[in-house]
Amino acid sequence: MAENVLDIVTVDMKHLLITLAFAVSLTLSQVAGAADEAKKDEKKTESKPTVIANEVAVIKTSVGEMVVEFWPDVAPKTVENFKTLAKKGFYDGTCFHRVIKDFMIQGGDPLTKDEKNSARWGTGDPGYKINAEFNERSHVRGVLSMARSASPDSAGSQFFICHGNPSFLDKQYTTFGKLIKGDETLEKIATTPTAPGDRPLTRMNVESVKIVDRATIK
Repeated sequence: MAENVLDIVTVDMKHLLITLAFAVSLTLSQVAGAADEAKKDEKKTESKPTVIANEVAVIKTSVGEMVVEFWPDVAPKTVENFKTLAKKGFYDGTCFHRVIKDFMIQGGDPLTKDEKNSARWGTGDPGYKINAEFNERSHVRGVLSMARSASPDSAGSQFFICHGNPSFLDKQYTTFGKLIKGDETLEKIATTPTAPGDRPLTRMNVESVKIVDRATIK
């Protein structure tokens, strides 16, 4: 009987040791897993795009310059899209193809680089669409906003700058910046004579759109 009891104790000890070993292994696995997750979270944090709040856009036109600041706090993806296109020279050579006094001036269509495409002006984009980022910032004079078609998520590259205070557009179009310099240029473009279809009789050319450090603006 003693031998049997010893065998039972030995077996129980083996089970206990196996259980403890498993528990230790499980704990180490959990610690390792937590460490891996922490690393993944760290990588995710590192991969987030850095928003440079002090950058502004200098829009050089045939009748003067306009400088706009961005609102990455309410429309980060829209701001990033505009900056990316501008840095590629996407807007250079386009024009403000639609102008309505006391309302807005609209540009950003790549098709406006070629007069042969004039019948299609207003339909161009960069080859993709971006999601809307409707926010609380109101459409007032000088505000920069994205143009779109009927679908909320149909904006691409076309934008407009408010000449009046069209607050009826609020939360239906993505506002993402505001004019901080060049109101006189906005006024010249917005009040230029237009033909049917709100197209300026004289081309309001966009010579370039440059993204620069705000500190460089005098």
